[in-house]
Amino acid sequence: MSIGDRSVTEAAGRMVAQQKNLEGYVGFANLPNQVYRKSVKRGFEFTLMVVGESGLGKSTLINSLFLTDLYSPEYPGPSHRIKKTVQVEQSKVLIKEGGVQLLLTIVDTPGFGDAVDNSNCWQPVIDHIDSKFEDYLNAESRVNRRQMPDSRVHCCLYFIAPSGHGLKPLDIEFMKRLHEKVNIIPLIAKADTLTPEECQQFKKQIMREIQEHKIKIYEFPETDDEEESKLVKKIKDRLPLAVVGSNTIIEVSGKRVRGRQYPWGVAEVENGEHCDFTILRNMLIRTHMQDLKDVTNNVHYENYRSRKLAAVTYNSADNNKTKGQLTKPDSSEGMSPLAQMEEERREHVTKMKKMEMEMEQVFEMKVKEKIQKLKDSEAELQRRHEQMRKNLEAQHKELEEKRRQLEEEKVSWEAQQRVLEQQKLDASRTLEKNKKKKIF
Repeated sequence: MSIGDRSVTEAAGRMVAQQKNLEGYVGFANLPNQVYRKSVKRGFEFTLMVVGESGLGKSTLINSLFLTDLYSPEYPGPSHRIKKTVQVEQSKVLIKEGGVQLLLTIVDTPGFGDAVDNSNCWQPVIDHIDSKFEDYLNAESRVNRRQMPDSRVHCCLYFIAPSGHGLKPLDIEFMKRLHEKVNIIPLIAKADTLTPEECQQFKKQIMREIQEHKIKIYEFPETDDEEESKLVKKIKDRLPLAVVGSNTIIEVSGKRVRGRQYPWGVAEVENGEHCDFTILRNMLIRTHMQDLKDVTNNVHYENYRSRKLAAVTYNSADNNKTKGQLTKPDSSEGMSPLAQMEEERREHVTKMKKMEMEMEQVFEMKVKEKIQKLKDSEAELQRRHEQMRKNLEAQHKELEEKRRQLEEEKVSWEAQQRVLEQQKLDASRTLEKNKKKKIF
């Protein structure tokens, strides 16, 4: 058998072996890998809302959680940039880790709980959450649904001041208003200001008040895995989580750690005996981020969507009864789609007019500032021109004076030269006369 025949025989044998392998392997066990590759290619989105009074370390904790300078001295947190009124501001950052992209959106509420009268200070937060649900519902209702960015709020970290005296009325009212719209995770901010005994007592008191007021915080999913069950039980036993945030690197016993230096020692951020920071980070990033998104989509968003569709159905029935006349209900949830669109249009027109007026005012102010700057520049140029003109005139006078002196010196020198020439001439004549007398 020649070498060519042997190679053909080996190739045929390999093809038969491959066919046997393909026939024996169905292939749907590879579906998780396909889903994984598709998800990694598409990337992930996660929206985290932080709510609490100013000065509780919200920005520091966010930087500590995701190891990124989302807020820095050059770009401080909203609490340092916006006046003390309850507003909602979003910050986006793209985080990459191991080839996986995460578009993280941080929703901050500067000014929350800082006023003397905090009545309805939670309303901007509710409006923001509902607006994101509305945007997602509208995206689902469009003809082209290929681009559907998920900007819904998946988790709300509510910061509780470390007072040691339980929840304040504002804390209770806020969580009762939002516990059916978003996953709430209560946190005890700046836990390093409490002793371990005070912290444990404070946790028990907070959980007791949460149960008394029937506040629904985030419920961890049940699982059959023993390891995951232990992890979930550990997290539940530590609720509300006492956290400490810091981006400062401190050396302790030859080891570099993130923490806060005090005269009595160091409060380490990533030490489970000092605070619950690692539990919160692992829960948000490693173990329960997808579950938070699933609960948001399957529970909170579905409740909002069902209420909206029920309102549309109800108004459609009323329209049939009233022969096409649109009703005008008291609340926006009971409005018909056309009436709601008209209301939204009016609100949009009002908002645009307000923005136009504000832009005109800003433009006028900028124009006035520019005109004033031009006038100041013109006055400065005029002053410099006048100074330069005076300097030139002085230099011109000085040069004229020097030229006059030079001319006088020149005339005097020429006169002296003429006198010298005349003297030389007279002397030469005298010598000639003397020579003639001697000859004769």
